[in-house]
Amino acid sequence: MAPTPITEQLRVIPANEASWADIQAVFGPRGDAHGCQCQWFKVPAKQFGVVPWQELEQRQRELTHCGEPTAKHTTGLVAYLGGEPVGWVAVEPRINYVRMQTQRIPWLGRDEDKADAGVWAVSCFVTRVGFRGRGLMAELAAAAAGFARDRGASAAEGYPLVLKPGERLGWGELYVGAVSAFAAAGFREVSRPSPRRAVMRIDFSSTADKGARR
Repeated sequence: MAPTPITEQLRVIPANEASWADIQAVFGPRGDAHGCQCQWFKVPAKQFGVVPWQELEQRQRELTHCGEPTAKHTTGLVAYLGGEPVGWVAVEPRINYVRMQTQRIPWLGRDEDKADAGVWAVSCFVTRVGFRGRGLMAELAAAAAGFARDRGASAAEGYPLVLKPGERLGWGELYVGAVSAFAAAGFREVSRPSPRRAVMRIDFSSTADKGARR
């Protein structure tokens, strides 16, 4: 029997309003998400392989300001279904992602100001084991766009994988998201820096994007 689709029961909140236990329940006790703690784009490439996961975990805990509902900043959103923490999406100003500044994605073929703090990036998704394949990624992408817009972003971008028809990948490969999920959330493709990666974007100052699904 197919899993029940995500419904209006889904609730998405800023990570600072979630507990550390709930965030770690989504990331799991092992695997890629647990080992990375959503720090891949935060740590220079030469350092990432030598930084202990415990330090990455501590960085994530500090950056999310989890359990601090009055905190002015956080780095992502946590999704709940029926009170159970089920998903994570990272979203914050693009300039905060150190590694992203040196990669050809998202810059190849675009005239972009890398120092533009008004552009936010939706960089990473995690769906808890047992809740995958239910449309959660699109809901998280839409929530991330709304979160960025509400905090003054001029635009939000994602850098998802371009999947071939019928292609299925493991969640370790899909951490950047899929084009179809961003499209369902109202993002539009603005460039294709490689055959496997696209840049999807919402410009909040654009009339066409003001009605993007949240």
